[in-house]
Amino acid sequence: MPLRTIESLGPLAGKKVIVRCDLNVPLKDGQITDDGRIRASLPTLNALIYAGARVVVISHLGRPDGAPDAKYSLAPVAQRLCELLGKGVTFAADTVGSAAREAVDELADGDVALLENLRFNAGETAKDAGERRAFAERLAAFGDAFVSDGFGVVHRKQASVYELAELLPSAAGTLIVTELDVLDRLTESPKKPYTVVLGGSKVSDKLGVIAHLLPRVDSLLIGGGMLFTFLAAQGHAVGGSLLEGDQLDTVRGYLAKADELGVEIVLPTDVVVASKFGADAEHEVRSSNDIEGSPWGASGLGLDIGPETAARFAEVIRASETVFWNGPMGVFELAPFAAGTKTVATALTAVTGLSVVGGGDSAAAVRALGFRDDQFGHISTGGGASLEFLEGKSLPGLEVLGWQA
Repeated sequence: MPLRTIESLGPLAGKKVIVRCDLNVPLKDGQITDDGRIRASLPTLNALIYAGARVVVISHLGRPDGAPDAKYSLAPVAQRLCELLGKGVTFAADTVGSAAREAVDELADGDVALLENLRFNAGETAKDAGERRAFAERLAAFGDAFVSDGFGVVHRKQASVYELAELLPSAAGTLIVTELDVLDRLTESPKKPYTVVLGGSKVSDKLGVIAHLLPRVDSLLIGGGMLFTFLAAQGHAVGGSLLEGDQLDTVRGYLAKADELGVEIVLPTDVVVASKFGADAEHEVRSSNDIEGSPWGASGLGLDIGPETAARFAEVIRASETVFWNGPMGVFELAPFAAGTKTVATALTAVTGLSVVGGGDSAAAVRALGFRDDQFGHISTGGGASLEFLEGKSLPGLEVLGWQA
């Protein structure tokens, strides 16, 4: 059975349609610092509004402990959604209580309501299927149909993702359809040369992706904190840099497998080493085989790829027809250690084929560094969901909509 799309739900005018979005945006002092996920939800919401549906938006934000917590309220999201849609959005101060019921009951055709954070109810993320289903039944009472459009949560078996889709006529929104199309292009006959750029802090977070993509790619570029485990696997001392000692044998296996497959794994030849973790830290560029030769010896921290490495990565990226990037090259939040990430992002904007920024910290990085979404082929909203798709894992939130890997 193919993935069910909104068209399968038939005419929606006058119907209450619950839409599971991923509006889990970063907040600082109550202000949204990156509204990318809200903007990504607009095509589906506008399509439903145009169709005359009565739209009930649901989402989580952060990780409240199954109870209301003001710092995780979706109220700022409701305000931003109102601005982006160019129309009023009713905000319900609870999720399945009297405020939610009143907001839903007062909707007219084409109106939009946003309910409070799903995770204020413990049933949303409960391990017990019965608890999840009980919460999903309370949500289902608000709708005639359900549209799942939060790609960032489809790898989770949660009440609003899985059980709710079983209780109502359900379909995938346009965001999920777009994400799947792009990810399918990365795994099924991608145009060559195909380069994958991996960063972020831990090798262990990317093991499945490396294993699944090695037979498909031409080049694998390794940056971020995970690079030090690769360097250590080759026998280099890495000072006080992040190191997963229990992954050294696994990494050696990947290096051997890449050699066997003819895949080029490009490791940093230089790194930016710092005296401490902080924007005011002393730092200098060191050869990747002489990290402990810095003035800070064995306590020096590698916090970014060096300029020589960044230039080499950019060269490989620009020569590629397909590029997937997941994970910053360094601690981009601190200005002295953002250059590697910015160089990689700039190179992706020059790719003439398909360039994909793999969500999560990578998406946050390109926006924080001043890039526009339309400078890349696609910026995923998925993060962990994108990685699990590329690992070939089961994604319950998609399977319940008819999708088969």
